[in-house]
Amino acid sequence: MAAPQYSTRWPVYAALWDKCETKPGRTGEVAGVAKRLFGNKARYVAIEKKTNVPWWVIAALHERESGARFDRQLAQGDPLNRRSTNEPISGPFATFEDSAVWALHHDGLDKVIDWRIEKALYYAEGYNGWGYAMYHPNTPSPYIWGASTVQKPGKYVRDGVWSSTEMDQQVGVAVMWKALADFDKTIKFVRETPLGIGTPGQTAPVPVNQVDTSTTVKVEPKKNWWSWLTGK
Repeated sequence: MAAPQYSTRWPVYAALWDKCETKPGRTGEVAGVAKRLFGNKARYVAIEKKTNVPWWVIAALHERESGARFDRQLAQGDPLNRRSTNEPISGPFATFEDSAVWALHHDGLDKVIDWRIEKALYYAEGYNGWGYAMYHPNTPSPYIWGASTVQKPGKYVRDGVWSSTEMDQQVGVAVMWKALADFDKTIKFVRETPLGIGTPGQTAPVPVNQVDTSTTVKVEPKKNWWSWLTGK
C-alpha cells in the first residue's frame, strides 16, 4: 500500500495533537506506561545512537508491538529467538537491540532527518500501516490515538479484518509521548509549519527527509496550520 503524502497528512496530525488528551479514567494507566518506558530509557537511547530515531519514538513503538517486552522483536512483537510468523518477516535476533535496528531500517525511520512531532506521528502510523488513513479516514488510527480523547470506535482486529465497533484498548503513541515528556523534560516537541524551514515565499511544507533540524523553529501550531489550510 502506497503511503499518503506527508504534505496531506501533517495538518491532520497537527489538529488531532492539539486536541488530544488522555481519556478520563486512564490517566493513571498512561502515566504507569510512561514511567515504565522511561525506566528503560538507556536501552532506547543506545538504539537511538545507532539509528537517529528518538528514544521516545522507539519506546512507544515497543509498547504498542509487544507491551515493551525485550524478548520480542520490535518489528511485529514476535519472539526474538525465532523467525517471525507475522509481517514483516524477520529474525531470529540475538538481542532486542539488533531487532530494533533491523525494524527501524526496514521501515526507513533511520533515514528521517528531523523529528518534528507531526512527522513522528506520520512515521508511527506508517509503521503500523495505512489502512485507517486510506480506508477509514474518519477513524483516527488507535495505534496513534488509543486511550485519548480523539479516539473513536473502529479497529483492525487482525490483518485485513475490520470492525467498526471494536475499541482498541491499548495506549496509543500520542498520549505515551505526552506522558513521557512529563517524566523527561529533555523531550521537546518541535512543530511543523506551513513554510517548513524553507526560503521566504515557499507555500508548502518542506518535503519529508529534506529538513535541516538546525534551523527548525517552534511556532504556535493552531494559527499556522489553519492559516495554511484556509488562507485566513
